[in-house]
Amino acid sequence: MAKRDYYEILGVAKNATEDDIKKAYRKLAMKHHPDRNQGETAKDAEEKFKEAKEAYEMLSDAKKRAAYDQYGHAGVDPNMGGAGGFRGGPEGFGGFAEAFGDIFGDIFGGQGGQGGGRRGGPQVYRGSDLSYAMEITLDEAAHGKEAQIRIPSWEECDTCHGTGAKPGTSAKTCPTCGGGGTVHLRQGFFSIQQTCPHCHGTGKIIPEPCIACSGQGKIKKTKTLEVKIPAGIDEGMRIRSAGNGEPGTNGGPAGDLYIEIRLKKHDIFERDGDDLHCTVPISITTAALGGAIEVPTLGGKAEIELPEGTQSGKTFRLRGKGIKGVRSTYPGDLYCHIAVETPVKLTEHQRKLLKELDESLRKGGDRHSPNSKTWTDRVKDLFK
Repeated sequence: MAKRDYYEILGVAKNATEDDIKKAYRKLAMKHHPDRNQGETAKDAEEKFKEAKEAYEMLSDAKKRAAYDQYGHAGVDPNMGGAGGFRGGPEGFGGFAEAFGDIFGDIFGGQGGQGGGRRGGPQVYRGSDLSYAMEITLDEAAHGKEAQIRIPSWEECDTCHGTGAKPGTSAKTCPTCGGGGTVHLRQGFFSIQQTCPHCHGTGKIIPEPCIACSGQGKIKKTKTLEVKIPAGIDEGMRIRSAGNGEPGTNGGPAGDLYIEIRLKKHDIFERDGDDLHCTVPISITTAALGGAIEVPTLGGKAEIELPEGTQSGKTFRLRGKGIKGVRSTYPGDLYCHIAVETPVKLTEHQRKLLKELDESLRKGGDRHSPNSKTWTDRVKDLFK
């Protein structure tokens, strides 16, 4: 069966530009690619894909297209010995490989190389992010603060004014990549793009680097940054400072700075989310007789009314005396855990009084020590 006209296959006019031919081929390749067509349509799609590929191979090459325009299929058929006969080899697939690289991402969802260096010009890279650990007090976390930190930064070299070259000299276009920052390696149908190993993606080489900056065109220094710590921030949370990370390459955007919060240990309180916990020691007499006691909060003092016979471990909850988190509507609570303190270093008189009290309590029976009675009964049950 006679071959179809290549222009007809791609659906373009004979005076179509190179871009028109490439766009037409990409559209057909995406439509008829075998990975996009399964089942009954697979065979027909495969034939159309091969047909479009062959048409593009010929029309994307200026010499082959000229031969085809003059002699038709005979001009590019190696078996016919025409002036533009196709001779095979990897170089014969140059146009197809380049176009296939364009559509590869469209078919499989890829995005190509970072920075888009494939279309010419040195590759552009975003700078790396930086991390900074900031230690603050619990009070600062609760109420917020403004702080200053010193971070590394890069400034233009005063000696070479950012060129990286020794004064009196200049950077040269990289001979390996021609200033593009990337090189292409062809393997069969595929064109693989890689960062130029000679200039490392910059597109330039510096024969005589600047001594002051070692050819980087910038010098590392430090700068002071104002940071606002929001009220309610907690351990492990991060504050993002956009554009204060490492600078990008070849004009790429700078990275970000992430300030990670660390809370100093507090002498009294422990934080649990928006809630606070503290241990409140009281004397035996206060525990036995009850009464009002003062407890600390982050906002001052508060009062707790202890009932008679308060036991060690009893917890009292003060609503709203915790911390209002950065994403919270209401502040948390303060939990006061009672710890009955046993007196130490007694005088003889105090010992005598305690012994008299103990004898009096024993005469009163179990009603003075309900927990001891319950515990004793459980021990007896254990050894029955």
